[in-house]
Amino acid sequence: MKLIDLKVSEYLDVLKSDAPAPGGGSVSALAGAQAVGLFMMVADLTIGKEKYAKYQDVCQTAKRRGSELYRELTAAIDKDTDAFNLVSNAFKMPKTTPEEKAARSKAIADATLAATEVPYNVMQYAYEGMMLAKTMVGRSNPNAASDLGVSILNLMAAIKGAWLNVKINLPGVKDEDKAAAFEKGGQTIYDDAQTMARELYDEILNQL
Repeated sequence: MKLIDLKVSEYLDVLKSDAPAPGGGSVSALAGAQAVGLFMMVADLTIGKEKYAKYQDVCQTAKRRGSELYRELTAAIDKDTDAFNLVSNAFKMPKTTPEEKAARSKAIADATLAATEVPYNVMQYAYEGMMLAKTMVGRSNPNAASDLGVSILNLMAAIKGAWLNVKINLPGVKDEDKAAAFEKGGQTIYDDAQTMARELYDEILNQL
C-alpha cells in the first residue's frame, strides 16, 4: 500500500518505527504538499467573495497551479521511499564475479541518481509553491493570513529537508554534469527561498 493511502496515524506509526523508510525525504514532500494545500485553502476562502473581488485572478491562478504542484508533491512522498528502497536493494546485490560487480555498481549508480532527483524535484515544486504563496500575501482573505504564513513555513521546511537529501546523495551521483546541476540548482533555490520566506513571514506577522 502506498504511504499516501495510509491513515495519518498509520503513516506516523510507520514513520516512527525502525524502518529506514519513509524518512526525511518523504517527510519533506509531505510538508510541501501540506503547504500547497494550505495556500489553496486560503485561495478558496478568497475566491467568490465580493469583498475580495480584486484578488480573484491572483487566487485563481494560485489555486490552479497549486493543484498541479499538490499532485506532484503527494506523489513524491512515495517516490522518495521507493527511491531509497532501490538504493538499499542495489547494495544487497551479489558481487562475487566481475559481471555481478559491474551490474551491482550500475544498479547503485542508477538508484542513487533517482534518490537525488526526487528530492531535487521536491525543492523545485516547493519553491514554485512559495512563489505562488508570495503573490497572495496581502492579496487574499486577511482572516486566513496566519494560514498563508504557515504554508510558507512548511514550504521552506520542504525545501530545506529536500536539500539535505540531495546533498547526502550527491557524492554517489557518478554523472558529473548532473551532480553539478543538482548542486548549483539546489543551492540557488535554497538561498532564494531562505530570503523570500523570511521576508514573507515578517510581512504577514506585521499584518496580524
